[in-house]
Amino acid sequence: MSGKILSVNIGVARPNPAKGMPVTGIDKRPVEHAVEVRPPGPKRTGLHSGLVGDPIGDTKHHGGDNQAVYVYAREDLDWWQKELDRELPGGYFGENLTTSGMDVCGAVVGERWRIGDTVVLQATFGRIPCATFQARMAEPRWTKRFTAANRTGTYFRIVTAGFLRAGDPIELVHRPAHGVTIAEAFHIYMHEPKSLARLLEANELPDDLRQEVTAKLTRQS
Repeated sequence: MSGKILSVNIGVARPNPAKGMPVTGIDKRPVEHAVEVRPPGPKRTGLHSGLVGDPIGDTKHHGGDNQAVYVYAREDLDWWQKELDRELPGGYFGENLTTSGMDVCGAVVGERWRIGDTVVLQATFGRIPCATFQARMAEPRWTKRFTAANRTGTYFRIVTAGFLRAGDPIELVHRPAHGVTIAEAFHIYMHEPKSLARLLEANELPDDLRQEVTAKLTRQS
């Protein structure tokens, strides 16, 4: 499977009344220049976004190594455009990369993409919508609607750092055999607690999420 980056999107810091925080970086805009990406480190104490110059306001819930880069498919944005009857330009969902040709939500947890000459990203989990996203969209019951559609986009960790820009080719270079996709994992996490053990089959699941799932399974037993 192969595709390309349609746009690399960097946030503009805006006030965030939805969470009572000073700023949010959800308002992301396409940039023409190459953008450096590197592992940002821990969520609360690191560099936050994996993209240099990309602000994150809520560092408790966003950013860090396992949410270093957020990717959304143009194909899914087009689907939402029809559902909502409104234009959704690249970056509008707060994604860092808007792509074409890649099955973003069908990515397997832990699969790796090579982008351009050097950058390698690894899929971790889907995007859980929050109050900031609700305020951004201003659509009734948006978080529930987004969750139900299971077109979440995918967070990636950075395996190999480098630079990204619009037009860079994307190549799927590794897909784990367990077969747990981002869409399946998200659906189980949000709606099927009896199937949570399935998520543990993905060795590449983020450690904090693995601990959370393990704790829930312990309480179930």
